[in-house]
Amino acid sequence: MHLVVTRSYPPEIGGMQNLMWGLTNSLSKHDLIKVFADGHKNAKQFDEKVSFTIERIGGPKIIKKYRKSLLVNNYLESNKKVKTVIADHWKSLEQIKTNVKKICLIHSKEINHKKGSFSNRRILKAFDNIDQVVANSEYTKNLAVEIGIDQNKIIVINPGVFPAKNIDKSLIKEAEKLLKNKNPRLITVSRFDKRKNHEKVIMALRNLKQIYPNIVYTCIGYGDEEENIKKLTKELELDEQVIFLKNISQDLKNALVSKSNTFVMPSIIHKTSVEGFGIAYVEAAQYGIPSIGGKDGGASDAIKNNETGIICDGNNLEEIYSSIDLILKNNSYLELGKKAKEYSTKFEWNNIVKEYLKIL
Repeated sequence: MHLVVTRSYPPEIGGMQNLMWGLTNSLSKHDLIKVFADGHKNAKQFDEKVSFTIERIGGPKIIKKYRKSLLVNNYLESNKKVKTVIADHWKSLEQIKTNVKKICLIHSKEINHKKGSFSNRRILKAFDNIDQVVANSEYTKNLAVEIGIDQNKIIVINPGVFPAKNIDKSLIKEAEKLLKNKNPRLITVSRFDKRKNHEKVIMALRNLKQIYPNIVYTCIGYGDEEENIKKLTKELELDEQVIFLKNISQDLKNALVSKSNTFVMPSIIHKTSVEGFGIAYVEAAQYGIPSIGGKDGGASDAIKNNETGIICDGNNLEEIYSSIDLILKNNSYLELGKKAKEYSTKFEWNNIVKEYLKIL
């Protein structure tokens, strides 16, 4: 039996939530598991549909952490069949007192603190009591070693995805209507924040418009930088080239991705925020869509450079422009997309879970 302690879990929506759901759902097909997760107003409906036990913990954030640790410690004390405790964040294991094997997933941003700082010392103290560290990419593994985590504890297991859903014809029609028969088609599905680098893509679009007058760029998401990106779009007179969407269904997102030519997210490092992996690249690849990712971060685990997409310098506007032009020129995205779709099967949960089973 295995315990999973998580701060991010459905029905809450997000990348980490998807990761932890995929992991727990896949592990439950091989062994008994129990999940300790944060409370949510719609948790009851969700929890009733799963085949394993989920214990929810509510209350203010600081109290919730200690309540969860107390419940986990009590459970470990009374259940000697537990083999491992798996957590999505080092803070989830800080107060867990047990000789049972402890495994912590790392994603990059949460460990990216200056060596010798208070946060760094706290992180290293927590990892001294953790047996195995699972990094989401080679980049995150290297970052962990740089900040002082014992490299002998670290292995790389990329995040997983479920097989892509077939898209209903009505949604394809809706996507085509939104895209207004424009071509070529770029798309980004992500939060609007500095590290996602929408700004540079919009700036590159101004020049790309001269070569591809009918080009369209779809931005799906929300976030702190949304208004700034919309303002920039207006200033550069690109209102006809950029479509902003949010609060749409996952199925419509998939339809829009599937009808695009290239997924564009040349991420950069902003302060301590960095793209640890980039599951969105894999999700686009599942529909045969190649990606352009940034060299800073873990995108190179998700994209095989010049085979399933392009890795470029997200800080270099000219490089972003030329990467997009290269992938659109002579319909190069077709061959890259075909290889991307083949490569994406490597990340399906039925393959990824095998790597976890080796360490449990």
